[in-house]
Amino acid sequence: MLPKVGPAVLDGWMQPFRCHFTAAIWRHVLVLVCGALLAPGRRTVAAALRVMGLGEVAGFAVYHRVLSHGHWCSRALAHRLLLLLVAAFVPTSPVVVGLDDTIERRRGACIAAKGIYRDPVRSSRGHFVKASGLRWLCVMLLAPVPWAGCVWGLPFLTVLAPSERYAADQGKPHKKLTDWGRQALL
Repeated sequence: MLPKVGPAVLDGWMQPFRCHFTAAIWRHVLVLVCGALLAPGRRTVAAALRVMGLGEVAGFAVYHRVLSHGHWCSRALAHRLLLLLVAAFVPTSPVVVGLDDTIERRRGACIAAKGIYRDPVRSSRGHFVKASGLRWLCVMLLAPVPWAGCVWGLPFLTVLAPSERYAADQGKPHKKLTDWGRQALL
């Protein structure tokens, strides 16, 4: 069941990304994007569907499968988004890309890539605070936004940078954040 209001408007805005999804998934993608834009608080699939009035629909799991089993490429979508951001914000200026890492605090036995990292927000020079969770590296276009009067970081790709212990458990060499950043940019 596709809501009549919302996704029809989004369809025009989302057309540059249409070629990366199958026709069967596209309707569900529009519902999830609209719900994520409108949902207060955490942006989960359940919250997006509730705000769209689909919280009690029988095909609830179909929307979860869009993210877990869909045949689409996040890198291709990130590339398309970067091209659109460059065309809109810096068509003639040099392209400046920034990298920033963040820790998503997660718990649970099934979350294997988590590690223990220095918390930059709660730590100071004399006080070291550790945080457990997943480390994400965010790649963003640094662009001057005319109506804001300053430079904004416009994210277009986020990469999971697993912990050193997770890499050792997988039998792979550990990559530093600089290596992840270089790989994400390439």
